[in-house]
Amino acid sequence: MTINGNFPGETLHVHRGDTLIVHVVNRSPHNITIHWHGVNQPRYPWADGPEYITQCPIQPGGGKFSQKVIFTTEEGTLWWHAHSEWTRATVYGAIIVYPKKGHAYPFPKPHADLPIIFGEWWKQDIFELFDDFRRSGGDPLVSHAITINGQPGDRYNCSGQDMFKLAVDQGKTYLLRLINAAMQDILFFSIAGHQLTVVGTDGTYTKPFKSDYITISPGQTIDVLLRADHPIAASYYMAAKFYSSARAAVNLNTTTALLHYTTNNTTTTPTAAAANFSAVSLSATADTNAFRSLADKKHPVDVPQKADTNLYFTLSMNAVPCPAGATCAGPNGARLAASVNNVSLVLPTSMDVLGAYYRGIGGVYGDDFPSNPPVSFDFTNLTIPAVYRTPATGNQVRMLEYNSSVELVFQGTNLLGGVDHPMHLHGTNFYVVGWGFGNFDRAKDANKTYNLVDPPFQNTIAVPRNGWVAVRFKATNPGVWFMHCHLERHASWGMGMTFIVKNGKGPNDKMLPPPSDMPPC
Repeated sequence: MTINGNFPGETLHVHRGDTLIVHVVNRSPHNITIHWHGVNQPRYPWADGPEYITQCPIQPGGGKFSQKVIFTTEEGTLWWHAHSEWTRATVYGAIIVYPKKGHAYPFPKPHADLPIIFGEWWKQDIFELFDDFRRSGGDPLVSHAITINGQPGDRYNCSGQDMFKLAVDQGKTYLLRLINAAMQDILFFSIAGHQLTVVGTDGTYTKPFKSDYITISPGQTIDVLLRADHPIAASYYMAAKFYSSARAAVNLNTTTALLHYTTNNTTTTPTAAAANFSAVSLSATADTNAFRSLADKKHPVDVPQKADTNLYFTLSMNAVPCPAGATCAGPNGARLAASVNNVSLVLPTSMDVLGAYYRGIGGVYGDDFPSNPPVSFDFTNLTIPAVYRTPATGNQVRMLEYNSSVELVFQGTNLLGGVDHPMHLHGTNFYVVGWGFGNFDRAKDANKTYNLVDPPFQNTIAVPRNGWVAVRFKATNPGVWFMHCHLERHASWGMGMTFIVKNGKGPNDKMLPPPSDMPPC
């Protein structure tokens, strides 16, 4: 499945504060929804896109939905992608949000900018793969390749001539907009012989810092400056490779692209790979402490100094019994599952949560999602009793009062071995105020490690294996907002939940009414 026959799909170019109307027509034989990842959609969750959370799918055979995409304070790189089953494997593209007209970047204007989008490719039909994965109860088939702008690179016979090539002029600076659209993999990325300067993430600017490589989680965007200051007689590999702390099968391949200087023949043999990407020497959390918001007069921060709503969410891999008479490929013959606070999400199928909430229709969701784990134990112990592996199931939401200051601590657990979880929140960015390994200890960790001065302002953050991440945000966007792991298999297994931010008292503090062309259920 593609958008207008393109893979990746079109890049959308907007300025800060713009509003787009995107007409989506579904000519495929499958359901589809489109999500504008990182666009906060103030007071207007109707076009946010997650299937059965804010809308029912756009139906096959010509179903239509004109989606209003409202940009406000976002500036930098975001992206759009499908948000129904596994359709985002091939349905995605970049969103470039330029400064308002007449305003400048907080760094010298680059000579040019372009998106670098990482994806995954399977030789199998993605819908068949999804059905097989759901049927088996085990891990999905590992992708056959990682891609850069749709191409796996010259390590694959099918792609050698078509690998992505970036031509640069010596002495000039380029803004590379990195987007991890991969389904299952945290990735390392670097360019042979060149340092990169990070200047932004998730549609916000950061204090610049230099790095030889970038760690980027699924769902995340990172803006980097590349200075073309190397000899023009050589070509240079750009390379990306997976990172995983799990024992599960992963894609072991490296994807490549080529950087060459405009006076150089592109057939010149590239230098050695950008990095050997040793999982032993590199960490997916290595960059976390380096990210800092600009926090200056033109780019102020508004970090909640205190929270009136404290949430503690465990993120777990789980197993549920195999149905009678079936054969399941999960651990010990069970089916794999995943959960937040021991609740494995089961989406409704007859109506979306937003429609039910707006119209006051009962029976679609419950409103008692737990603020803390229902059972407390040593979440990161190397040996956790099997009794904790089986989650509850349901579709529960957590209500938030308008304008409340929320602290949410994500706690990874070691159930079934544990793994990293890139968590994404719709409808608002959050300040990443702290992180660490082991079990979160508020008295120790909050008082000694929190950054409440210039933390990064993100919409996606990787919670490290057997570790924790603390985020804070103000609940000022009324509506229904999904939160989930951006590893697609984990989301499919149930690692997600929904926040409902209540209306405020003022006329501009209330959710807007729905458009007239919402897809029918």
